Amino acid sequence: MDFELPEELRLLQKTVRDFVDRELIPIEMQAMDGPVMRPDIRAALEQKAKDRGLWLLEVPEEYGGQGLSMLGMVVVWQEIARTIAMPPRGPAVFGPEIRGILFMLDDAQKEKYLFPVLRGEKKTAFAQSEPDAGADPGAMRTTAVRQGDHYVINGYKRWITAAKTADFLQLVAATDRAKGSRGGLSMFLVDMDTPGIKVVRETKTMMGDLTYEIAFDDAKVPVENLIGSEGDGMSKAQTWITAGRLYQACRGLGVAQRCISLMGKYAKERVTFGAPLADRQAVQFMLADSVTEHTMTQLLVYRTAAMTDAGTTARHDSYMTKIAGTELGFRVADRCMQIHGAMGLALEMPISKMWRDARSFIITEGPVEVMRMVLARELLREF
Repeated sequence: MDFELPEELRLLQKTVRDFVDRELIPIEMQAMDGPVMRPDIRAALEQKAKDRGLWLLEVPEEYGGQGLSMLGMVVVWQEIARTIAMPPRGPAVFGPEIRGILFMLDDAQKEKYLFPVLRGEKKTAFAQSEPDAGADPGAMRTTAVRQGDHYVINGYKRWITAAKTADFLQLVAATDRAKGSRGGLSMFLVDMDTPGIKVVRETKTMMGDLTYEIAFDDAKVPVENLIGSEGDGMSKAQTWITAGRLYQACRGLGVAQRCISLMGKYAKERVTFGAPLADRQAVQFMLADSVTEHTMTQLLVYRTAAMTDAGTTARHDSYMTKIAGTELGFRVADRCMQIHGAMGLALEMPISKMWRDARSFIITEGPVEVMRMVLARELLREF
């Protein structure tokens, strides 16, 4: 087994790390304006990213991107997670954020939806979660009923990031509620200016970002806006679910990496009772455990990414990765805060923001309890 990254990915890692260290970390405490990045800073950073060749990294080459492998994206995600200069959710400064599902559209759909997003002319949001259907999509109540050349959509979506600024939604709705997630869910492209669609509530989270609730009241969507076929919504979703879990695990890796650096430096500088914190066994153990856990998790993440590229990954690999990575990020951020004491609570430091963001990823897009439950269910079939 080869535990080293290929040379081209080591060069990519160095380029992204240098970008984060030189361009992002120095401005991270001033880059955000509430839940969004300041427009002037975003524009400057996007140009710098283009100049360094860090643009449209995961977009396939046939669409003008660099077509990085999953392992390549893991390298990028881990490095950019070391800074709080960008929103933890939503587009960074390396081009529009595009879920893989948009590359599966038919030619007409690509012309209307994918290409305008790539050109920066349109923005999109993903709408799946509901008040009674978060980690359990089979309980979804939003329905899409076909009537002639349209689907009529009724229901309610919650926790939808970027809904306020989106031009269209990638919407998951039930076309056969009796089948649940096993053939009963479908995906649609839904223009936000469609009559019957209304953003009804804004919710601010402890991470500082904004999510929205959307009501659908007899909203008519053309049949040609169905993605794929009726009932294959969840099967299509599987194409990017693994990538999403890897992304969240990488958030944990990046936070842990930054926090290890912060706690190590502070432990050597901070003197209490006549000796630096670095001399305290309790602090030494926290640092040693953090480095050990980070190393193990990184190997798991790299392995899962490489298996995904090879087409051999299994669902339980992504479950383990999501559990290990997200819990690592919060655990190490918590230790970092503890070592810094009162300074760890200060908003002039990045620690509290990393702590809050890391905590959120244990919940969002699949709570770790659900990951463990499904993982155990799959494992027990082997005995």
